[in-house]
Amino acid sequence: MNNHKVDRIASDIIKYLSNIIYTETRDDLLKSITLTDIKLSKDLSYAKIFFTSILDMPKEDIEKEVNEAAPYLRGCLAKVIEIRNIPELKFVYDETIAYATKIEKIINEINK
Repeated sequence: MNNHKVDRIASDIIKYLSNIIYTETRDDLLKSITLTDIKLSKDLSYAKIFFTSILDMPKEDIEKEVNEAAPYLRGCLAKVIEIRNIPELKFVYDETIAYATKIEKIINEINK
């Protein structure tokens, strides 16, 4: 499939999922996450969605809880997005922000 089309669909999935999470869910854990990126397979069958959270819980627990809600989110996504097959959703905790903060702290310590 055309890369441009896959990128457009990936962008739409993130936009719609963010809206679904904040407007249609009542779970405080889901409302605490922020979607940061998506990797969508070329055949649109699988989507790996990266997220962060403001909660002070172990990332494994948050990831497990969000992935348990994935079938519900996929069903809601099917109602609002117009593609033939809705991809399977896999949520992965995004550690890039924590990593960047750690690197910044190290650089600041070196500069002192």
